[in-house]
Amino acid sequence: MTLIADGGSTKCDWILLDHKGEVLVRTRTRGLNPAVIPFDALIARINENPELTGIFDTVEHLDFYGAGAGTKTPNEILTKVLKGLFVKAQVTVNEDLLAAVYAATNEPGIVCILGTGSNSCYFDGEKIHNIVPSLGYILMDEASGNYFGKRLIRDYYYQKMPEPIMRSFEKRFNLDADEIKLNLYQRANPNTYLASFAEFIFTAQEVNGYFYQLISDGMKRFIEYRVLCYKEAQNVPIHFIGSIAHFSEEMIRNAMMPYQLTLGKIIRRPIDGLVDYYRAHRLNQNTSS
Repeated sequence: MTLIADGGSTKCDWILLDHKGEVLVRTRTRGLNPAVIPFDALIARINENPELTGIFDTVEHLDFYGAGAGTKTPNEILTKVLKGLFVKAQVTVNEDLLAAVYAATNEPGIVCILGTGSNSCYFDGEKIHNIVPSLGYILMDEASGNYFGKRLIRDYYYQKMPEPIMRSFEKRFNLDADEIKLNLYQRANPNTYLASFAEFIFTAQEVNGYFYQLISDGMKRFIEYRVLCYKEAQNVPIHFIGSIAHFSEEMIRNAMMPYQLTLGKIIRRPIDGLVDYYRAHRLNQNTSS
């Protein structure tokens, strides 16, 4: 049996496949980003899920794709966590960009993630190339959930929001300065906390105006910094993965237009595309190994 996981900072999707590719378990845990979540908390979040604890002893292959797993130390931390729980499994841990590529394309293209965080890579048809390493939510993550969360909080405090939106924002969130600073500087997962504010943009009643401009500005920044950095951008489709991308197609198209870029797929949840990839390419390998 093969367990595959697609993990971000906010949530992690898990699917267990048998040797024929049939889904045996489909479940979700809280996010498992090893770059921002402590070792013990990673273990606790997995142990919270009874569907996963029930298969600790039966999984043969575990392939985890996750945010924060693209650099050595966080990768090693998460690998240790998973090997300690899924005791019989061959465990591999890769960055979430690889899962995004598998879900989006098997041909050359640029693949972008717009979720709690953001990232991009160029896929040449065989390998991924990431020429701008992500430095996370403080320095980078343009057009991500935490990016838009920061923009909303700043605009609220600087009184750059239209008055009706400010009133709605106040009703929905605790905007006390001490509460915000506590979550940002003392509590765990400040990136996820910031991203929680971004939902306000996509669930409010206003369609255009302030929100439209806010998203458009973020998409322009992302295209400039995370797409145009690849010289191949003019010649291959640009694919987008994640909930932010799913709700922002018009603004993405508009941001790409001045550069004559080609929009490829927009995929809200990569896990289903990942399952298709495994059925086509990986299950036979796992069975024979």
